[in-house]
Amino acid sequence: MSVHQSANIKRITTHILQEMKQRGEKISMLTAYDYSMAGIVDAAGIDMILVGDSASNVMAGHETTLPITLDQMIYHAASVVRAVSRALVVVDIPFGSYQGNSSEALRSAIRIMKEAGAHAVKVEGGAEIKESVVRILSAGVPVMGHLGLTPQSIYKFGTYSVRAKEETEAQKLLDDAKILEDCGCFALVLEKIPASLAKRVSEAVRIPVIGIGAGPHVDGQVLVLHDMLGITQEFQPRFLRQYADLRGVMLDAVGKYIQDVKSRDFPNKGESY
Repeated sequence: MSVHQSANIKRITTHILQEMKQRGEKISMLTAYDYSMAGIVDAAGIDMILVGDSASNVMAGHETTLPITLDQMIYHAASVVRAVSRALVVVDIPFGSYQGNSSEALRSAIRIMKEAGAHAVKVEGGAEIKESVVRILSAGVPVMGHLGLTPQSIYKFGTYSVRAKEETEAQKLLDDAKILEDCGCFALVLEKIPASLAKRVSEAVRIPVIGIGAGPHVDGQVLVLHDMLGITQEFQPRFLRQYADLRGVMLDAVGKYIQDVKSRDFPNKGESY
């Protein structure tokens, strides 16, 4: 297990991520939504933590990411930031808080930075949100882009299938990646696209490219924490590698607790005052 000792802690910055890309060092990223889990992920040595709008799914039980609000994202982000000593914390600006209105986009980003103490924000889309990206960056807020499968647009796509398999869409994605880089984005997430296209994008831009279901030829990887730990098991896409079965461990532990309470074994004399 890779656990960083406090003496070796060095805060990850956007500049460090750029240096990692330049020297070919892969970047690790996971989601987190609360203080306890974020502290564990940070102590393990993760480079970036994404406070994703996937909290709408794994924390609140919604079918999509659309229902989560800006206030809720700030709550989750603030909880994560309080636990983190090393990782760069990136926060999703939720659906409806930046699209189509650059002034609202700036207000949303500033709220996330001021109220949550975040280090950067993430937005979905390319040319169509360029004005919002530029407006946020003008305030000195680091922005991470997100292309490919963009869950906030799920009702537009109508499916969670692989994106950009056809050359027309692939070329638009490549163009959008360059637009986001030219705007000043410090990094880019590519979700569920062909590995060959992700390789083209990573080679075409100077900023780090983080993949989720985008193959091995990008600069880093991100997964949803609850998925890779096996807490949520109904979601089993091809790109997910499950590193633990915490749902099974937790079911077993809770079952034993119930049994001990019912049998009067817990609490015993040593566990009483």
